[in-house]
Amino acid sequence: MTAMDHECTVARYLALRLAELGITHLFGVPGNHLGPFLTTLRAEGDIEWVGTPTEGGAGQAADAYARIHGIGAAAVTYSVGAFNLLNACGGAYVEQVPLVAVNASPPYEQWQNYRAVGLLTSHMSPRPESNLDVYRQVTVDAQAISNPGLAPGQIDAALTACLSERRPVYLEVMEDLWDEPCPEPHAPIVPRERPFSARNQTMLDKAVQAVLTLVEEHPGPDGRPRPVVWAGEEIDRFRLGGQLVDLVEATGVPFCTTVGAKAVVDEDLPQFHGVYNGGASHPDVHAVFKDWATCRIGLGAWSTSKNLGGEQSVGDDWVMAAHGGISVGTSYFPDVQLTQLLPALQDALVKAYGSGGLTADYYAESYAHHGPRENRPAGLEHHRASLRSSRSPHRRAERLTYDAVFDRINHFLNHETREDWTVVSDAAFSLIGSMNLSLPAGGFLSQVSWLSIGWSVGAATGAALAPERGAVRPMVFVGDGAFQETCQELSTHTRHGLRSVVFVMDNGHFYGVEQMLVHPAYYADHDAADPDFYNVLHPWHYDRLADVFAGKHTPANGVTVAHTAELDDLLDRLTDPADPLNAGPLLVRVRLHRHDYPRAMAYKVPKKKEQQHG
Repeated sequence: MTAMDHECTVARYLALRLAELGITHLFGVPGNHLGPFLTTLRAEGDIEWVGTPTEGGAGQAADAYARIHGIGAAAVTYSVGAFNLLNACGGAYVEQVPLVAVNASPPYEQWQNYRAVGLLTSHMSPRPESNLDVYRQVTVDAQAISNPGLAPGQIDAALTACLSERRPVYLEVMEDLWDEPCPEPHAPIVPRERPFSARNQTMLDKAVQAVLTLVEEHPGPDGRPRPVVWAGEEIDRFRLGGQLVDLVEATGVPFCTTVGAKAVVDEDLPQFHGVYNGGASHPDVHAVFKDWATCRIGLGAWSTSKNLGGEQSVGDDWVMAAHGGISVGTSYFPDVQLTQLLPALQDALVKAYGSGGLTADYYAESYAHHGPRENRPAGLEHHRASLRSSRSPHRRAERLTYDAVFDRINHFLNHETREDWTVVSDAAFSLIGSMNLSLPAGGFLSQVSWLSIGWSVGAATGAALAPERGAVRPMVFVGDGAFQETCQELSTHTRHGLRSVVFVMDNGHFYGVEQMLVHPAYYADHDAADPDFYNVLHPWHYDRLADVFAGKHTPANGVTVAHTAELDDLLDRLTDPADPLNAGPLLVRVRLHRHDYPRAMAYKVPKKKEQQHG
């Protein structure tokens, strides 16, 4: 029998393990079942408790924290708290984010009372495994801890799974177990990676050769290979940004990223050709990615509706390496891991084409081939300069549009501000509009598959508190409907003095993207009637919420902008450290026309009848 060290308890064991994993902040909403753990957490002193207004906001903060830091954690109370956290945990599961969900449950004594006489106390369900069963659907390991002697093994198993699978895990701990003695931690928690065997080497060699063959079989008109790499989410999740940079620098191969992998590496790299998002891509990017490049190599990219922007599938001139395997054209090679694939592919391409042998500026090549038409950029730098320029410098009275906002923000981020920023983009028009911002590595966060509206507001908390980007200001773009879901999370920004800037894109109080998905013809005619009744929101004065959250020692400010001049003036103020607007969070209501939408969504909008019949 293992000797008990009475200085260690279940609460202290979990606190020590979370601190060992480098977690510096635990997000959540307290409750009586959770209290003993939080008391121990504070006594240990390694992890700061960040109380949030909602459990969903805690999960969003932990999600963003984990995307940056590598693992995050949220803690809630049984049932009423856990079910509110479930949405965030589901999103982390789909998007492969390592998150530890801690759920404090009623004590063992109360469960015994229920079994004996049917007595239900606060938050209990007639189904004792209700919370556990639900979380099993959105985690890679779910543990209900009712025996202090077994607690260390259960905690270690879950945390190991979290690191190894890079997905959420669930720990349900009965209240009266927190202060029970258990053994202290011994061996460190480490990920258990899938072993790389001789069989894997053979499969990897075949896959790499298949990629080389596909590249050779798809030359351009001059006979030279013309591949483009499409770097995706798993480059970020598996921390392979350095390997991606090695690959493109050694070979010179041009690359794009998915929306979800935006800014996974520095977007100033000479090989970076933009964000490819199917029909929603910038026209320049779409032209070089789909029409000029002759084959596409997806590395860690997921096939989702947002990544493919309206397209339903990839073709036989594609490579797609993700989810532990790789398809090359119509062939599939299982159990090929990105960690081994990237350096092997780099070596093979250098051997076949020489160091830097695939170096190309596809913008310049396309321009030279097609000639100057349709505002085609003459080269990569021309394309980048067009994104970073302020498009309407002399039209300050002009009413703001989605595109004007993001064009102006791009110029601000690249030419005016001296601070570092993390852009946190919400779903829908905000995500599409921010897609072409030019950002440094780690400068962008979004939830591109789960797409829970309002995610960005809570996520900004985690982004600001992650150690790796603790001095970086969050810049949030969120729709008005999405903001109404999670606006109270701005309270956490204020409480902790986070100098976030939250742009609420107010398009006349309705769900713009939902209208686009259901009846896109609404956007084809500015004289059209109101949107469908179910998409209409109750109008708010969003900027005034800053006064609600501000305190005597915790400032928050709110402003409204509707014209280019007002946005220009606001951005000028953001460059002045002494301006009171920069003392705490800033809530910016951006007033837009109801029929406005990002130009990237134009592919969904039918042309007006008079244009069609001309």
